[in-house]
Amino acid sequence: MAKETVKIPRATLKRLPLYYRFVNTLKAKGENRVNSKAISEGLNIDSATIRRDFSYFGELGKKGYGYNIDNLLDFFKSELSDSEEIHIGIVGVGNLGHALITYNFSIHDDMTITEAFDIRPEVIGETIGNVLVKPMSDMTEIIKKEKLEVVIIATPESAAQAVTDQLVEAGIKGILNFTPKRVQVPQSVQVHQIDLGVELQSLLFFMKNYNSTLQA
Repeated sequence: MAKETVKIPRATLKRLPLYYRFVNTLKAKGENRVNSKAISEGLNIDSATIRRDFSYFGELGKKGYGYNIDNLLDFFKSELSDSEEIHIGIVGVGNLGHALITYNFSIHDDMTITEAFDIRPEVIGETIGNVLVKPMSDMTEIIKKEKLEVVIIATPESAAQAVTDQLVEAGIKGILNFTPKRVQVPQSVQVHQIDLGVELQSLLFFMKNYNSTLQA
């Protein structure tokens, strides 16, 4: 675990899931150790950056040996959550919400959407996979009862802030917001904004400019 006196850069924290996924893939292939060079080649991240990222969390590997894969996976899991399983809620079961529940984080065995909420009578009571869609009126009680800490917002943009306020009041500590609305939260709550339109524009921008650089 990271020492409390060390401030971990946001860029490092954003790379941790990439490392986790890559190392998990190696584990599935039967590998038992990996070095920063192999991670660098697999993820196209500079080896020095990888070693610096890992150094924030103490001695994760040994010089000349690399990193033990089981130890790395245990470390990543401990950094993700204190719980063995991470239960997640979702608000808004339209096309996107339905797709997210169906997908249900199949890349991560310990992270599962277990609760879904909506206001539309025609959706409430529907079961998607193993998830029953419940009314928004029950959301606060269920969040507290199930001790959820993370919720995905996939509502219309106009409802995002009101839903966020209700989630904060219920004790949610992390929000993944798929609406274009930039929601306001207290400092104790983390929000990650996923604007698919912006992400697509960013992709096109990098495609055009990176290709132009190669041709120059």
